[in-house]
Amino acid sequence: MQHRVRAVLLTPNNTMLLIKRIRPGIDPYWVIVGGKIEPTDTSPEDALRREVREEIAGETRIIGLLHTLQTDEERQDFYLAAIDKWSFEDRTGPEFSQEGRGEYLLEEIPLTTEALEAINLLPQEIAAVLREAVERGELLAVR
Repeated sequence: MQHRVRAVLLTPNNTMLLIKRIRPGIDPYWVIVGGKIEPTDTSPEDALRREVREEIAGETRIIGLLHTLQTDEERQDFYLAAIDKWSFEDRTGPEFSQEGRGEYLLEEIPLTTEALEAINLLPQEIAAVLREAVERGELLAVR
């Protein structure tokens, strides 16, 4: 089973950092920063910090596990995390240099239900979890 970790990155601007994917022949969609746990990672949290460094050249403070999605093939752990500085231009993830992968754009999305409903955030189950957390005021409270 593939094990992935994702960071719901909360900024000092009361926004969440998401990656907008633009691929040929597919409507744009947004994803949460993260990726698979590598054999060299000592823990899921270590993998998460590595992925944040690779994908947005940032350092994050992990707040805690928010949600887990699991199928027979894959487990994805979504962590709440705070981030103060990042540099998308200094990213180093291998996916950014692969041909045919399309565009990766970093966007700050306001922590409002309206902003979350206006984008196609995948997977849809985590989008629903985040909308509910925003409605309850939980994301702003943890930052």
